[in-house]
Amino acid sequence: MSLLITGGCGFLGSNLASEALKKGMEVFILDNLSRKGSEINLNWLKTRGDFLFYDVDIRAYDKIEEIIKELRPDVVFHLAGQVAMTTSLADPKMDFEINVMGTHNLLEALRKFNPEATTIYSSTNKVYGDLENYNYKEKETRFEVIGKPEGFDESCTLDFRSPYGCSKGAADQYMLDYSRNYGLKNIVFRHSSIFGGRQYSTFDQGWVGWFVKQALVKKSNEKEPPFEIFGNGKQVRDILFSPDLINCYFLAISKSDICSGKAFNIGGGMTNSLSLIELFNFLEEELQVKLNFDEKPWRTNDQKVFVADTKKALKIFGWKPKIKIKEGLQGMIDWVKTNEF
Repeated sequence: MSLLITGGCGFLGSNLASEALKKGMEVFILDNLSRKGSEINLNWLKTRGDFLFYDVDIRAYDKIEEIIKELRPDVVFHLAGQVAMTTSLADPKMDFEINVMGTHNLLEALRKFNPEATTIYSSTNKVYGDLENYNYKEKETRFEVIGKPEGFDESCTLDFRSPYGCSKGAADQYMLDYSRNYGLKNIVFRHSSIFGGRQYSTFDQGWVGWFVKQALVKKSNEKEPPFEIFGNGKQVRDILFSPDLINCYFLAISKSDICSGKAFNIGGGMTNSLSLIELFNFLEEELQVKLNFDEKPWRTNDQKVFVADTKKALKIFGWKPKIKIKEGLQGMIDWVKTNEF
């Protein structure tokens, strides 16, 4: 089986490529190496096995078409994208060009030259907007959404509330539309918060890894000033350790006949959910450190709670998260300890 991974030197892409190489698959990686850590991940992947690498921007249609026409991969994982809400607000044009036009470039090339391929698209929970039409209860360490004890499923209304939400949402819908109208075997995964090794987190992307790093910095230097958070720290997300997501990807492509043309909410679920405050409490106990933070105003269109209800994925292709939250967080701590960023 041959795989093309766009954004293959990013966090998810490099983990996915490593696992594919381990399985003996033929791997092609496309990445423009623009994100922090991508060149480090590329060099790491070179130690994992042999693959073809294309230093190409997803916005370059002619090059995308040429690659699809030449390779005709069995499976495409479309992970390339602009992934930060704050960046989308600062430069919405770039956000649109990468997430919408880049995705459309890939879809057109597949439609013309490789319609038999199975494609998995990495979408986001931000396609559901700020979810302020629901009622919430504020408790000591977290918000709870009333009437959604298992989280949000795919029947939740799409509501694109930011440039990032609009661009990812448009790409999400194009993927599903090309399945309906052209018969492409596209699968859309609306991710919640994914974390794990090879994730070179920043202040506005990869929050679990970022706060793990802040805790380790504080432990090494107690005089380190407080870090900043948006909001009051009670906002809740479900988190999914990357090996669970990689298993999800491979299980879905093995059952592409029943998954194609569908969207799935993918995350850790309610049992693997936590607020920022709960994460800080865990890190304080685990690392024996006292964390201090300053509150900044809430980010535009931020969600008080998003937890993925993953029953549809379980019902249709038999996937559910297996790695418990504590095990995942300990794995993240171990990785950050040995990788500077």
